[in-house]
Amino acid sequence: MTDSQFLRVENFDEVSKDLPIDEETADRLARRPWPATPIQPDVEVSFEFFPAATEAGTKSLEACVDQLAPLNPNFVSVTYGAGGSSQDKTLSTLEYITTNTDLSVAGHLTCVGATKAQVHQVIDRYLELGVKRIVALRGDAPADGSTVSGGYETAADLVAAIRERDDDIDISVAAYPEVHPKAASAAADLDNLKRKFDAGADRAITQYFFDTDAFLRFLHQARAAGISQPIVPGLMPVTNFAKVKSFSERCGTIIPDWMPELFAELDEVPEVRHLVAATVAAEQSRRLVEHGVRQLHFYTMNRHELTAATCRILGRKPEADVVDVRDDAKQAG
Repeated sequence: MTDSQFLRVENFDEVSKDLPIDEETADRLARRPWPATPIQPDVEVSFEFFPAATEAGTKSLEACVDQLAPLNPNFVSVTYGAGGSSQDKTLSTLEYITTNTDLSVAGHLTCVGATKAQVHQVIDRYLELGVKRIVALRGDAPADGSTVSGGYETAADLVAAIRERDDDIDISVAAYPEVHPKAASAAADLDNLKRKFDAGADRAITQYFFDTDAFLRFLHQARAAGISQPIVPGLMPVTNFAKVKSFSERCGTIIPDWMPELFAELDEVPEVRHLVAATVAAEQSRRLVEHGVRQLHFYTMNRHELTAATCRILGRKPEADVVDVRDDAKQAG
């Protein structure tokens, strides 16, 4: 079966009679291409979380960590606000994960809006927590437009400083399959990525995308430019299409023509939306794997259901039954 062919389930009502899905949604899914090659068993996954701002958000985050930990990700990462605005929350989230799980954790680190001394203070704190992975980013300028002199100006400068500081730190950087919104051109954006690798980055994790062909073209261009390090595709299961569409417009992610039709009116029907979203994410993952990709990074939005469902569809099963790791930690203590 080629990518242009379609899979149709003849007796969909029979096999899915217990699922919250109607004929219209089934027909939408049937019109989407579905690769037939089984997922490979050696595919690694990683997950991104963001610091919670409320008590309810903290509970959701902890549940997300607890439920995804048994999938044995290669690592998980925790985001860091512009100018370090969420620094304390990032540190507390990292501390929660390192204390309550055996997960390998990466802390995000931005350099915009911070002095070199402030950046190194964060690195020191990460190392104190046992965090030996960093996602190094230039970051967005603070919303108030304030600037700080004497800091690292680019992500490549930040990578070089981290590498000089501790050669054992694992460094990830950002990549943009559909070009960074502020880049002068696709070629300039690729040159910037190459500078980050030349400075010592171990891998790149891409901005999320829905056009898989855009990523595959970008990967080919990166290899042609002499970049040999891993470029890990970032995937974001759709928790709310309206919000994803709005955010994508701001960050430069293209919404393919088929997505609005597929998710039309489903934000009011979460059970069906979840099923469709997991199917789309799994389909995208399978196609990437067919083209040789062996690492996938999921932007969880602190919701475990869709990421866990997608991993399950791909054949990624928990190493043990899902348990509350906090209870295990308490018993161990």
